[in-house]
Amino acid sequence: MSEQPRRPRKPGKPYRRPQKDPVRILAFEALRAVDERDAYANLVLPPLLRKAREAGDFDARDAALATELVYGTLRRQGTYDAIIADCVDRPLREVDPPVLDVLNLGVHQLLGTRIPSHAAVSASVELARVVLGDGRAKFVNAVLRKVARDDLDGWLERVAPPYDEDPEDHLAVVHSHPRWVVSALWDSLGGGRTGIEELLAADNERPEVTLVARPGRATREELLGEEAAVPGRWSPYAVRLSEGGEPGAVEAVREGRAGVQDEGSQLVALALANAPLDGPDRRWLDGCAGPGGKAALLGALAAERGAFLLASEKQPHRAGLVARALDGNPGPYQVIAADGTRPAWRPGSFDRVLVDVPCTGLGALRRRPEARWRRRPEDLDGFAPLQRGLLRSALEAVRVGGVVAYATCSPHLAETRAVVADVLKQHPDTDLVDARPLLPDVPALGEGPDLQLWPHLHGTDAMYLALIRRTA
Repeated sequence: MSEQPRRPRKPGKPYRRPQKDPVRILAFEALRAVDERDAYANLVLPPLLRKAREAGDFDARDAALATELVYGTLRRQGTYDAIIADCVDRPLREVDPPVLDVLNLGVHQLLGTRIPSHAAVSASVELARVVLGDGRAKFVNAVLRKVARDDLDGWLERVAPPYDEDPEDHLAVVHSHPRWVVSALWDSLGGGRTGIEELLAADNERPEVTLVARPGRATREELLGEEAAVPGRWSPYAVRLSEGGEPGAVEAVREGRAGVQDEGSQLVALALANAPLDGPDRRWLDGCAGPGGKAALLGALAAERGAFLLASEKQPHRAGLVARALDGNPGPYQVIAADGTRPAWRPGSFDRVLVDVPCTGLGALRRRPEARWRRRPEDLDGFAPLQRGLLRSALEAVRVGGVVAYATCSPHLAETRAVVADVLKQHPDTDLVDARPLLPDVPALGEGPDLQLWPHLHGTDAMYLALIRRTA
């Protein structure tokens, strides 16, 4: 077949190859992984950054920008979707997901960073040319130029319904949370507008990295010797790394003598360890131990008293993470892969029991912003039987006079007080212990006897804790 002659190029600007921007390409790849594979950004982003650094494409400033683009876009996705929907002539569901990712990255640069508007639009169009092609890049350019005509406050006035007409929908758009999550958090928090707005705003803040000095293995003073380290607010073992602090650069973390652990998680373990007992204090159980943060702290605290810790985790690979976290623990312990609802131990075997149950994770939206878009109200029904089953098993595992800690990283009432109330109806041989005096320096823990931590009040994940003593 003879070769067809090429059509002459129309007069105009000569074709220019798109400029590849490694930072924005990496951010786009991370967002696609979150969308396509249901991955979590905190698991996807680090290996991408490491690969880019090893290839010589990234320095510290590039890594910081890529991180801000990914997390900022995910946190504000609901707000940005509402703005984009106002700028396109079709339902948002008809916009291809990769195109929407590029648009959201562009809107975040325009409305959520200090990047100049012309640079934000230009960089986003170049990214679109590289990852989408020239045709869809024109669509990206047209949409972003509309967005650039106003600032974030101006757009919110346009796309968010007035608070007086629909408070929950207003807060959902302004603070970028699904409406059902706004409603659930508001029910759990109680109070008026100020508190819920502060909570939703805190969910959109970048969380600090918090370390734990595992007792008997490291001290807080040692960790405070690190660059950018300051004391934690509440836990005597907590150290916060200010912006730019890298946990992997801390020797005690590399050696497993310290770890990365939110201060709320530390407080749950401390409250259980501090709860008064009737009788001996020799055997402790962590019934949902993966990935091992609480187990490592509990193991260290148990070792100080000569107590034994059994750490149980259903998933074998997560049990391996628990074993790694406990490796080097100064006291006796054992890690097993077992289902906490089908105990591998005899009833009444333990003095202290912790069950930090699987949940929706609505208390950790600062760290996993994509979870707010991934979770659905019906997920609560899926977790409910497991949460109740684990608490029932924990109450059977503890001896008379011993204490069970029911914990969850969700403030949703269906995962907290409703679970405890339902299970205790079947266990009249129990009493709730007031957990608040066990954390005497921590304010605003709720009405009791259980306690609730909040990002906007305590700077922690929204951990819930109920302490239950078996009386007969």
